Amino acid sequence: MSTAYTILEHADLAARNTLRVAATARWSATVFDVAALPAVLMLPQFAGLPSLVLGEGSNVLFAADYPGVVLRIAAAAVRIEPIGEDAAVVRAEAGANWDRLVEQSLAAGWSGLENLALIPGLAGAAPIQNIGAYGVELDEFVHSVTAWDRTTGRTHELTRAECGFGYRDSRFRREADRWIVTHLCLRLPRQHALRLDYSGVSEELAAMGVTDPTPHAVAVAVRRIRRRKLPDPAEIGNAGSFFKNPVVAASQATALRSAHPGLPVYATGTAGKSKLSAAWLIEACGWRGQRSGDAGVADRHALVLVNHGTASGRELLELGRRIAASVSERFGVQLEPEPRIVGAAF
Repeated sequence: MSTAYTILEHADLAARNTLRVAATARWSATVFDVAALPAVLMLPQFAGLPSLVLGEGSNVLFAADYPGVVLRIAAAAVRIEPIGEDAAVVRAEAGANWDRLVEQSLAAGWSGLENLALIPGLAGAAPIQNIGAYGVELDEFVHSVTAWDRTTGRTHELTRAECGFGYRDSRFRREADRWIVTHLCLRLPRQHALRLDYSGVSEELAAMGVTDPTPHAVAVAVRRIRRRKLPDPAEIGNAGSFFKNPVVAASQATALRSAHPGLPVYATGTAGKSKLSAAWLIEACGWRGQRSGDAGVADRHALVLVNHGTASGRELLELGRRIAASVSERFGVQLEPEPRIVGAAF
């Protein structure tokens, strides 16, 4: 038995996705040393099978069993290397817990990730989704991403530009069957302008009695907001936000805002484009707190689908489709799912 990896046949995935959906995989492989990844992929029992990288399962919906190999990169080392006085490079293996990485970088005196505190998942998943929250997206701080290329059988270090980042998107997401992320490298500043004007962050700081906020105080505020608004996967199955905030033409956003003055509209940084609040659209259609069997919508946040017990992936998927159809019918806006859906199309 290798100490660099373990394998398991007919693996139960119910405890490996935060929606707690019942599913199995033909094989499961856990890699403790990324240097062993090529050998794992070449194991004879895996020949001809598809593979799926699964970390903590916080951004996936299993609509069916998986017929191939589910891979987990368990290597979790984090190294912080200062570059002079004003910046540092943080290099994390894919299995590092994201929130602990945020706290570790802040404790070492490096800022930038505070608005991304308490996002569930691992470092390797962060660039795939280009995670973001409270006005900040990961790609702003990415120096490079190291990934195994299934097509060439080689490891590549991709620059930020080569990663093809977009809103909740990257080339790793678009080319999911090609890349296996093994390392994330971030460049963080000692000081930068704090982002306090998004989704109640400044109000939370004021409620905390903070008048001169630090990056660490912002992280505390963000954690308080997230714990208050979002259900805990340890208490009820969920994958966080199930839908992306839709990006639409600025003219469409203006027309919708005129017809619905309460609709939050955000700048995107792209001329002629605006971002709408998916949660507002869904709540306006009356979905918050609704339930169909054990598949439901969280009563605290309309953007979150929850599993009240034994909902199947298909049942949650169908609920998501019904929600999207109602938003399209009322507002003419198409919603896209944020989690990766395995075994079905949305």
